Amino acid sequence: MSYTPATERTIYFIGTTTGQSSIMKVFPRWAEALKLNAVIKGIDFVPDEGAPRYREAVRFIKRDPLSLGALVTTHKVNLLKASRDLFDELDPYAETLGEISSISKRHGRLCGHAKDPITVGRALEAIVDEGYWRRTGGELLNLGAGGSSMALTLYLHTKAKAGRDVPARVVVTALDGNGLADIREVHRRIGIALPIDYAVTPEPAAADRLLTRLTRGSMVVNATGLGKDRPGSPLTDAAIFPRNGVAWEFNYRGNLVFLEQAKAAQAHQPLRVVDGWIYFIHGWTSVIAEVFDIDISAAGPSFELLSRIALDAAQERYPGFGVGNVERGRLG
Repeated sequence: MSYTPATERTIYFIGTTTGQSSIMKVFPRWAEALKLNAVIKGIDFVPDEGAPRYREAVRFIKRDPLSLGALVTTHKVNLLKASRDLFDELDPYAETLGEISSISKRHGRLCGHAKDPITVGRALEAIVDEGYWRRTGGELLNLGAGGSSMALTLYLHTKAKAGRDVPARVVVTALDGNGLADIREVHRRIGIALPIDYAVTPEPAAADRLLTRLTRGSMVVNATGLGKDRPGSPLTDAAIFPRNGVAWEFNYRGNLVFLEQAKAAQAHQPLRVVDGWIYFIHGWTSVIAEVFDIDISAAGPSFELLSRIALDAAQERYPGFGVGNVERGRLG
């Protein structure tokens, strides 16, 4: 890939199919609302790209004056492994997780941040209020053991240490024991402060069985990437969701089979269904705030305005988006 020096303030989106993301429509409108005087450009790599390609991108951003930073998805772990020596500073979450989702600059220093534990926490708090877990006795079934699951459990660990409201129990799944190794090691290293179990679910029917053991009011999260990065769902169509519970799909676009399964379950039982839109909003606004060194509120009228600007742009790109029996956090 050939990198051309930026001629205007630029934030990059490092992913796999960045051109398909709503952010390409959303960012110009946010930039206008926030008076950023900036543009966004995508950098696409195949999954598990070679280290030299990652280093080339990071080195370019570091050296180019008008390239201010980037949001990183998919490649968070591998990019940091390949270019750790190019960073002058990593935040504590990046050190703990061994990944970065945000690249920014401060006073000539290249900084890497792992924002996911913060942004997934903000999204969770937009879905369930403080006291929900104590009130319901609900548990959390986290389908998938990758970066998003790691971030969510790390956020809950921080809450538990502070004596705040957390699920009665957390269960993390993976297709095999190797898939659980990294998250178990991180949990061991930090001394995870909440009840947590690990389960191997080699086929969707095994995940279905875990659902039947959940208490009422529990939450089921699809953090596997199935339905977006790869086709399918971690559950079968026969899965029985927890009564009065919450089904949270981390993605907002793609062939979201898990989301459709949850919506079908609403026909015969009380169940809240939430997609990944609010997670998307918090993820991007937190990185934009970091890259451009500005304050963006995580709630309130200004955040609601950015959310509605984004939703309008997404509906233009994906007609019908936002219509139907799916919640977007408290945005409705």
